[in-house]
Amino acid sequence: MKTIYVKKLFSGNVPVRALSVLGLFLFAFFAGGVAARIADSRAVRETIASETAMGTDIAVQEADETDILQETTVNWGLGFGTSGEKPTGMATIEELAQYNAYFMSDTEEKKIYLTFDCGYENGNTEAILDALKKHNAPATFFVVGYFLESAPDLARRMVKEGHTVGNHTYNHPDMSQISDMASFQKEVENNAALFKEVTGTDMAMYYRPPQGKYSVENLKMAQELGYATFFWSLAYVDWYQDDQPTHEEAFDKLLGRVHPGAIVLLHNTSRTNGEIIDELLTRWEEMGYTFGALSDFAQP
Repeated sequence: MKTIYVKKLFSGNVPVRALSVLGLFLFAFFAGGVAARIADSRAVRETIASETAMGTDIAVQEADETDILQETTVNWGLGFGTSGEKPTGMATIEELAQYNAYFMSDTEEKKIYLTFDCGYENGNTEAILDALKKHNAPATFFVVGYFLESAPDLARRMVKEGHTVGNHTYNHPDMSQISDMASFQKEVENNAALFKEVTGTDMAMYYRPPQGKYSVENLKMAQELGYATFFWSLAYVDWYQDDQPTHEEAFDKLLGRVHPGAIVLLHNTSRTNGEIIDELLTRWEEMGYTFGALSDFAQP
């Protein structure tokens, strides 16, 4: 994606009348844009799905650089070895830990941690919750504001059934482009306040950067606000609504790359995930895995 910088709109003396006309034009332009966003909730869903895809598409490919905590904005990425081996990340477990951030557990115990990113609801979350309940498997759901607004009953069910709900920000922006604490804090606190309004309970102090984009400054800001940041060590391409993976493709990635201490990222928007989740949990159990809670890393 190319970033275009606009440094200067015009120079020299501009007549007052021209400025007035320009002002009216800009007002009409932005007012129309706001109205369109409010009127078309489908566009909100598509934006969240598109932005999620941009980040995670890079995240499931092999990283070009490993064991380096980047000072500038990068996408979280993984480098995979042979089947069953732990992957390498864009930073080591030790490097992330100094910022209360995590992507997997440094353990050989066959325990994995289930997390779901929830941008919106399109009919799969109930099946996911049903399977988790059947297997007595705890999970953490990282939700955005739109999910809470459009599916409050599901958020309440998550709480009722003992799952953890974490913060994926209110608007799902590229948080790595936010340089001031006030704006960063607004994104997470607005989401947490909405969750409290919807469920009557406090949102866990767990944060997942939208699109997997982060910088050291982001990690510091989240830490200063009391959040633990969670990336992941196992994911697959599950977000394209019109190009969902087959069951075989999903099992190939999720069984072949599972490893002790894995933090698993799945999307609730995936039809495939809704269809395979019960069998997936069963097959992981047959491989000797149990399901842990993120409180093993940090308290909620």
